[in-house]
Amino acid sequence: MNQIIKDYVSACQKISRNKNIHHKKFGLLKPLQIPAGPWNSLSMDFITQMPLSNSFNSILVFVDRFSKIEIIVPTYRTITALELAQICISHVFFKHGLPVSIASDRGFLFVSSFWTNLCQQHKISRDLSTAFHPETDGQTERVNQTLEQYLCIYVSYHQDDCHTWLPLAEFVSG
Repeated sequence: MNQIIKDYVSACQKISRNKNIHHKKFGLLKPLQIPAGPWNSLSMDFITQMPLSNSFNSILVFVDRFSKIEIIVPTYRTITALELAQICISHVFFKHGLPVSIASDRGFLFVSSFWTNLCQQHKISRDLSTAFHPETDGQTERVNQTLEQYLCIYVSYHQDDCHTWLPLAEFVSG
């Protein structure tokens, strides 16, 4: 009998509309700042669980939030925070300088103490997305979708040449 009453009450629209709210108010949405210029603000994300291709099984995607230029780097799933920093330095920072901010998800590499300290030392602010809300950094997520579609079309039947198509994908998208 109790279950019938609970089901009725939870399904009743009149009750749910007039029920008092017993939780804290939801936080206010805060959009990412519009970048001041090229390479001032980056977003970065991993595409993981890729088929093994020349010892790589992940892709690291950087997107300049101002110019929308992408940098695509093949990597592997077990990358460390130090290796991530080395990739950032060699593929982005040496070519375009240090950014003012970096937007990313809350992956374990991006919240690690090493990465946090690195960003603090170089005065790079980190814009971390809310957990399980990839739309915070929709720009990079869209780049990832497009890249995955591109690779699905051009990668061989054996799916072992993904890394060879990444430079062309970067060129075509930029």
